[in-house]
Amino acid sequence: MVLLACIIVGVLDLALVLEFVHKCERAVSVVVGFHNFKLQNSEVGTFSKLCKKYCRDFYSSPMASLVLTDSSQLTSNSQHLEITYHPLWTGWLTQCFKTNEELMDGVNNWLGILVAWFLDEKLSKNFLSRIPNLRWSRNLNNNRIISIEKGSFDNLGKLVELKLNRNHLSRFNKELFKHLKYLKVLDLNKNKFTEIEGLSFHGLEGLNILKLKHNSIVTLLDGAFWGLKNMTVLHLDFNNITTVTKGWLYGLTSLHQLSLSYNNISIIEQDGWEFCQQLVDLDLSYNKLEAIQRGTLQHLYKLKKLHLDSNKISYIAEGAFNNTPSLEVLELNHNRISWTIEDVNGAFISLKHLVKFGLASNHIKSINKNAFAGLEKIKMLDLRNNSVTSIQENAFEWMHNMEELLMNTTGLLCDCNLEWFPIWLKKSAFLNTVNTVCAYPEWLHHKSIVDIPSENFTCDDFPKPQIIEAPKTQVALKGDNITLQCRATSSSHLPMAFQWKKDNLDLKLGYSKQFARSPNGKTTEQNSELVLVNITDNEAGKYQCVVSNSYGTTYSSKFKISVLVYPMFTKVPVNVSEVAGSNARLECAATGQPPPQIAWQKDAGTDFPAARERRMHIMRSDDILFIVNIKAADTGVYSCTAKNQAGVIVANASLTVLEKPLFVKPMENKEVTAGEPIVLECMTSGSPKPKLTWTKDGGPLFTTERHFFTAEDQLLIIVATDPSDAGTYECEMSNKLGTRKGFSRLYVIPASSSAINESDITGIIIITIVCCAVLTSFVWVFIIYQTRKRMVMTKRVNEICQYPKALLSPETDFKDSAPHLYMDTNSEHSSSKDSGTDKSSRKSELLLNALCS
Repeated sequence: MVLLACIIVGVLDLALVLEFVHKCERAVSVVVGFHNFKLQNSEVGTFSKLCKKYCRDFYSSPMASLVLTDSSQLTSNSQHLEITYHPLWTGWLTQCFKTNEELMDGVNNWLGILVAWFLDEKLSKNFLSRIPNLRWSRNLNNNRIISIEKGSFDNLGKLVELKLNRNHLSRFNKELFKHLKYLKVLDLNKNKFTEIEGLSFHGLEGLNILKLKHNSIVTLLDGAFWGLKNMTVLHLDFNNITTVTKGWLYGLTSLHQLSLSYNNISIIEQDGWEFCQQLVDLDLSYNKLEAIQRGTLQHLYKLKKLHLDSNKISYIAEGAFNNTPSLEVLELNHNRISWTIEDVNGAFISLKHLVKFGLASNHIKSINKNAFAGLEKIKMLDLRNNSVTSIQENAFEWMHNMEELLMNTTGLLCDCNLEWFPIWLKKSAFLNTVNTVCAYPEWLHHKSIVDIPSENFTCDDFPKPQIIEAPKTQVALKGDNITLQCRATSSSHLPMAFQWKKDNLDLKLGYSKQFARSPNGKTTEQNSELVLVNITDNEAGKYQCVVSNSYGTTYSSKFKISVLVYPMFTKVPVNVSEVAGSNARLECAATGQPPPQIAWQKDAGTDFPAARERRMHIMRSDDILFIVNIKAADTGVYSCTAKNQAGVIVANASLTVLEKPLFVKPMENKEVTAGEPIVLECMTSGSPKPKLTWTKDGGPLFTTERHFFTAEDQLLIIVATDPSDAGTYECEMSNKLGTRKGFSRLYVIPASSSAINESDITGIIIITIVCCAVLTSFVWVFIIYQTRKRMVMTKRVNEICQYPKALLSPETDFKDSAPHLYMDTNSEHSSSKDSGTDKSSRKSELLLNALCS
């Protein structure tokens, strides 16, 4: 085989170049070309002649050794050929073509196309502007590739690594990689991508690592990385990404490492990490994050390393790290989270596995005793480059396993509150990594805290500000003005700075002014006023006053400002009329701040039939009151009440229940004695109230001296009846819902002179009652007399005779226990003619003597 190398001026048709190579039976090693070639349609034969003609000095030139290896070792089975750029090419090519004006037009451009015909080609540093259909290319770094043609990688199905960094790529066809199913690493660093479209990497199911550093990416569209289900590492550093959304992270279910440092990220969407729940290492350093909200890190339960260095973080929400319980490394260096360490208790309490914690350069002035609560496994804590002035006692007691504490400060307030710290330092063996120097009092200035005797830590004054008046919780109507006052004092004459916070963030709105005075010449007092003008809902929240000077920072208790809006009806109930048995509907809705509570009353009360019988239903979503199966008792005035902290408003509406006319009591037939009065009843109900019409025997009935109506025509009264009043009386009731009729037959009985009148009957009854009462009295007198007589006799027996009571009881049988008494019935003592109390007494005495002898 003859090894042939040719210089081609201009950009040839790619098929022509490959056809030429094929015609040379793979003897051609390299085809090199320039832009602006004017013979693009030349035939292969002509092309070959031109190469031999214009490149006759090629083999004898110094470039031969730079471009080709030893020709004796180059065979068609060679596995590697490296073609690199060399500065001598420009000068040599100019010399080669200087005799031909036709070809000189292409010398001003750099190398355009390189085609290597051997396996495992390396085409780096050649200023390629486009890629031909290469078979085994893998390293295309440091060129000027601006596009890659569709199908360029179709024959590289077994390619494992592809490097395209340091080129000019800005986009590529979505199907470009569809045949690279075995590709593991794709390097696209330092190109010119500004946007990554959806499905851009479709087909790379086996990709593990994707590098897109140092581009100009601003936008990542939804599904930008969809299909990369096996990718574990993604580098997007040094771009212009501003937002993290779950849309462009969709499909990255296997991602373990994500690097987004040096971007402009300021927003992390709620649930942004939903599709990246396998993340272990996340780098968000050097961005523009200002806060870590409760949902910022949601779904990152397996995260172990989190880098948030060099952001603008000044606020960490309570429970923000509850979603990262596995975290082992947390870097928060170079932020503004002093408030979290100074005033918040247990912001990191959920990080039970944290080992390394970086808090360097965060403007921390004081360390709260509960700032590190829960960090039991910490081994390294970095607090360098913070102007710490005070550390509350036992602030590090949680960190039983800490091996390294990095801290340097020259501003310590060495008073009695810091006496514990040097003792703890010496016991903990952190003296080599902790450099702490006193700034106050003056006589301890510049002295290391570990060199000061414990008796020198005194509290003679208080240079650190103390808040003596702080605002309290307030309530105001929208549109009102509020003035908040915060007053602090210090023994130092250094000025104090006031900062107001709202919802834990520095307040930038409102007007504030400060006043200073020295009440006794020894201390300084300063007062700050925050004026909130025409407040709206935006001003509602929790506020806090923060006072600081060179010796430390003091925080007031948080107080709440509630913005109220007086209730206002948006739906007012209207009068309603419904038929009995149907459903009634009353609407009522109101707005306010806070949202008002809606309540209903009927006739100014809360105990009414519909409520008791549970026929009243309130549809909160539709602001509707339903009363089902309404009855006449539901008729009345219903009041809708809207109430909140600002006040109460009431709207009224009437409910009228419509009923057909009904008889409350059926009409009855009656009879009356002539001359006596009679009442005929027509008791009705209905709504609207029925109209009553009376007739007699089918004809109209008119009022007379003896006939008149009462109780709204429901009662017909006839006085001094006579036989002409007998007949059939009809009552007709009607309203707009219907008509009903009732009948009553009246019978008039002629008067009888022999009949006992009512007064006679009454007299007889009275006499009978009196007689019965007298007879009853006599019976009771007799019973009482007999009872008393027996009682007296029993008493006398007990007094005279010593026999047991059992012998004297009426039930005792005296046949065996007492002597027989034989009474002489013929004697004068037993005469039946004897009477009176003397005889009775004598008989009783005889009986008693017999019993006692």
